[in-house]
Amino acid sequence: MQPMLKRIAILAAVGAALALGLEFTQAFRTLPALASTDAQATRVVVEKAARRLTLERDGRVLARYTIALGSNPTGQKTREGDGRTPEGIYAVDFKHPRSRYHLALRISYPDAGATEAARQAGVSPGSDIMIHGIRNGLGWLGGLHRERDWTDGCVAVTNAEIREIWSRVPEGTPVEIRP
Repeated sequence: MQPMLKRIAILAAVGAALALGLEFTQAFRTLPALASTDAQATRVVVEKAARRLTLERDGRVLARYTIALGSNPTGQKTREGDGRTPEGIYAVDFKHPRSRYHLALRISYPDAGATEAARQAGVSPGSDIMIHGIRNGLGWLGGLHRERDWTDGCVAVTNAEIREIWSRVPEGTPVEIRP
């Protein structure tokens, strides 16, 4: 390889490594501004079979997103590590600005019923179920992440989509997850 081309290749590799490293450290991440009240969701509906997340405001559809789910999505989540996305009615109880998955909205799973069922079975119900973006450093995958269900039970969208969702879904918003 010619010395100039070799130098350019090295600089490009170093630049890419730095860019990926900055995504991992989240050094320059800014949070999306909150949408106007009229553009904020009053409900989030996740339809597992359709692989769809819908933001609604007073029964009107604001936006729809194609999603990836837990690696074993069919059925109700019964224990930590089962790869299932829970079903039921929850709420966004925390917005995680420094998630390992770009940005994340934590869902209030497990509820009392899931906790009791897991206790009776002698297992952990699992926790930290989120609506989130793509793992830091892999944002370049974009929509390719939806080619298979890959999360531990969460609902995944692209990084651009989680930024939109973040701006439109305040803490406390109900989340209905359907089979």
